[in-house]
Amino acid sequence: MSERATREETVDVVWSGSWVAERLGVALEGDGELQELLGLALRRNPKRAHLLVSNVLGKHVPQRPSVVHGAGFELGERVRALLGAQEARRAVVLGYAETATGLGHAVADGLRDAPYLHSTRRPVAGVEQAGGFEESHSHATSHLLLPEDRDLLASGGTGADASVLVLVDDEFSTGNTVLSTIRALHALHPRERYVIVALVDMRSAGDRDRLTVFAAEIGARVDLVTRSTGTVALPDGVLERGQALVAAQEAEQAGRAEEAAGAVEDVDSAPVTRVHLDWPAGVPDGGRHGFTPAHRAVLEAALPAMADRIAAELGDAAGPAPRHVLVLGFEELMYAPLRLGTALEAALGADAEVRYSTTTRSPVLAVDDPGYAIRTRLVFPAHDDPADGPGDRYAYNVAGAGFDAVVAVVDSTADTPELHAPDGLLARLAEHTGHVLLAVLPSYVPATAAPSGVPGTPTPAPERQEPAVLPEPLRGPDFSSYAPQDVGWLLQDLSDTELEAPTEEREEAIQSGGAHYAESLPVEYQPSAEYQALFTAALEASAARIARAVGTVTETVLAERGPRPVLVSLARAGTPVGVLMRRWAQHRHGLDLPHYAISIVRGRGIDATALRWLAAHHDPADVVFVDGWTGKGAITRELAAAITEFEASGGPAGFDPEISVLADPGGCVRTYGTREDFLIPSACLNSTVSGLISRTVLRADLVGPDDFHGGKFYRELADSDVSGLFLDTIAARFDEVAGQVEEAAKELLAADRAPTWEGWAAVERISEEYGIHDVNLVKPGVGETTRVLLRRVPWKILAKRGAGADLEHIRLLAEQRGVPVEEVDDLPYSCVGLIHPRFTRGATGADGKAVQGA
Repeated sequence: MSERATREETVDVVWSGSWVAERLGVALEGDGELQELLGLALRRNPKRAHLLVSNVLGKHVPQRPSVVHGAGFELGERVRALLGAQEARRAVVLGYAETATGLGHAVADGLRDAPYLHSTRRPVAGVEQAGGFEESHSHATSHLLLPEDRDLLASGGTGADASVLVLVDDEFSTGNTVLSTIRALHALHPRERYVIVALVDMRSAGDRDRLTVFAAEIGARVDLVTRSTGTVALPDGVLERGQALVAAQEAEQAGRAEEAAGAVEDVDSAPVTRVHLDWPAGVPDGGRHGFTPAHRAVLEAALPAMADRIAAELGDAAGPAPRHVLVLGFEELMYAPLRLGTALEAALGADAEVRYSTTTRSPVLAVDDPGYAIRTRLVFPAHDDPADGPGDRYAYNVAGAGFDAVVAVVDSTADTPELHAPDGLLARLAEHTGHVLLAVLPSYVPATAAPSGVPGTPTPAPERQEPAVLPEPLRGPDFSSYAPQDVGWLLQDLSDTELEAPTEEREEAIQSGGAHYAESLPVEYQPSAEYQALFTAALEASAARIARAVGTVTETVLAERGPRPVLVSLARAGTPVGVLMRRWAQHRHGLDLPHYAISIVRGRGIDATALRWLAAHHDPADVVFVDGWTGKGAITRELAAAITEFEASGGPAGFDPEISVLADPGGCVRTYGTREDFLIPSACLNSTVSGLISRTVLRADLVGPDDFHGGKFYRELADSDVSGLFLDTIAARFDEVAGQVEEAAKELLAADRAPTWEGWAAVERISEEYGIHDVNLVKPGVGETTRVLLRRVPWKILAKRGAGADLEHIRLLAEQRGVPVEEVDDLPYSCVGLIHPRFTRGATGADGKAVQGA
C-alpha cells in the first residue's frame, strides 16, 4: 500500500464530523473506534437533519474495496460463531435498501452457507411481492421484498422449519426499522430467533430497552452483533438549526456558482469506454430476488477473469497507466461492483490504489472542508426509469478526489439514454477523471417474470401507476395511546393543525352545503363526573355481552377468511373493535394478526392511498374490514362503492368490501357478533375511548392525492383516557364466555346471514313520517344516537318503549342538551337520533340547547 493510502486510512488529522459538531453541538459518544468509522454531514430532511457518514460502508466515502467487504465479512463470521455452524446453515440474511445491500451481502459471505435477500425500492414487472415494510427516518421509506423463491424468507428455500433471520443495516439508530420488519415478517413466518447486525449501534438507552421488551412480546430471541457502539448527542432545536444551516450553505454555494459560471473554461472530457465483463449466466446481479450459496460459488470463480478485462481496458487507455481508480456502483447495485473492486485490487496489485463507492438517491449537503464528511457532490438525473418518477441522483466525494479512472458499474435496466446524456452520470464523471469505463451487468429477472422464461434478461421498465414511496403507518405511543402492536394507523398526523369548530357552526355549514363534515372536527366532548360514572357502570354491566360478540365475530372471520386475516378497522369507531378482535385471536389461538385503521368518509369514499399501502404489504384478499356497528348501512354501501371505484381507476384488485361488525341491528352485513341494538360503551365517548384519536379528516389543502387522510392525537386528554380500561375490562371476560362463543359461532356459520336491510327501510319511513326528507339526518341505533348528541345539533330522540339501562347515557346527554326523548313502538332499534332538519344558529338558544318548535 502506498504512503498516501496508509495516511488516509490510519490517521485522521481532522475528524470528518468536526464541522457539524462545532456548528450544531452534535457529538458522537462511544468507543474509541467510533470517530474512525463515522463522520457527519447535513441533509435537507424534515425528520433528521444530520447524517452519519460511514467510512467503511462504501456508499458516500470512497474506500478500499477489501476494507468494505472485510467489514461485512467479519460481522458475518461473528454471527456464524454466535449461531454455531449447524444453525448458521439454516440462516437467511436480509439487507436493507439502499445503503446496506452490499453490507448485507458481505455478511452472508461471512456466514458462508446462508442465502441472501435485500429489500428494494424498485418494483419489478411480473414479480409478486412477498412483503414490505417502512423506514421512518429515510427520505424514501417504502421497502419491497421480491424473492424469486417464495419459500426463501420462511426456510431459506430448503423447505425445512423456519430458519434464523439475520437482518443487516449500516446503523442501528432507533431500532424502528428493524422492529417494524421483524413484526411484519414474524406475522407471516414466525420463528424462534433473530439476529440484528449493524456496523454501529447508536441507540439511546430507551431504545435499547425497547428491543428487550419487543423480544419478550413476540416470544423470540433477538441477538445484536455490531462493530462499534455509541450514541449521538443532539442538543435542543438541532433539527431547526440544522435546516437553517443547510439553507444558508446552499444559498451561499448557489451564489458562488453563479459568479463562477461566466468564468468557466471548456474542459476536455475524458473518453467513455464500454467494457464487456462476460458476467456468468444465471448469476443474479445482486440480492434483489435472492442470492444463494451456489450463485456465490459461480461468481467467486468468475471474478478474476472479469477483473482482468477491466485492468486490460484501463491499460489500453492513452497516457500513463491509471494509479488511482474508483469503482463506482449504482444505488442498490452495491455488491457486484464491490466484488469487482476487490478482484481489481488483486489484479492491479501495488501498482494502483483502488477505491469503491456508489451513487445514491439521498440528497446531502456538500462542504469542501476537511472536517466535513461530504466534500463534493455530482448531481445527475436518474437513469433507471424509477417507478416514483424522474429526479436527481448523487455521487459524493468523487469530484476533486484525483481519480485517474472511474469504472462505472450499472445493471442493464439503468443503461438508458439518460445515463449517456450530456448531463448524465457518465458525462459528469468524465469532467473529473481521465478515463471512464462503463460495465453493464444483465438485470436479473426471475424465470416466472422473464418474457422468455430465461433468467438474466433485462428488466422491463415498470409501469408508473403508483408512487413507489407510500406514507408510513403511525403507531403508539407517538400517535395514539394504544400499544404499537395493537394497531397501525394509516393516517397522517394533523395534531398541530387547528381543525375544531363549534358544533352549531359546523352543523350550519354542513346542512347548507358550505362544507363537508370531514373538513373539520367537533370540539371533543368532555364528560361530567355523572356521565363518566355512567360509562364505567355500563362498561362493567355489558363487558361479558361485548366479549361474546367480539369472540363470535372473530371466530366467524377466522373460519371464513382465515387462517391469518389482516384486520383493517374503519377509524375510529371500528378501531377498538379491531384491537379486541386481534386480542381474541391472540388469546384463544395464539395468532398475531396485523391490524390497521383506515379512513372512510361518507360521500367521499375510502382512503385510496391507504388501500395502495395495504396492497403493497399484504394480499388484498386477506384484508377484513372491521367496524363497530351498523346503523342504516350507509358506510356499508359507501365501502362497496369505493372499492369498485378504486379498482376501476387502476388500483390493485382483490379487496372484499364486506364489513365485519360487533353489532348489526340494521341487518346490513353478514358477518357480525350480534344483531341486537345494545349499548357498546365505546360509543359513549369520543377519542378518550379510542386511543385519543380524533375522527378522520379529509380536506384538500391538508391531504394530497398520495397522502393518507388526516387525524389528530389528543395527547392533552391523557388524564381522561379510558381506552386501555375499555379493552382490558372486556378482554378479562374472554375465558368466561368462550363456551358461549363456540356455540354462537357454530350457529351463525350454519345460518342464513344474508342482509335484510331492515334498518334502511325504517330510516326511510322515519324520515318521511317526521317531515325530515333526508335520511342522512336520521341516525339509528345506540351508537349513532350517541354521536348525534355528542357531535351534531340534535332535534329529538326516538326511544323504543321499554328500553332500559342501554339508554341511560342517552337520556342523560339529552337532558344536558335540552333535547326531548319520545318513546315509540315498532322501532327495530333501541333508539334513533334525529338531527335538526332545518338548522341555523338561530335554532339554538344562547346555551346551545335546542329551541322547541324552531
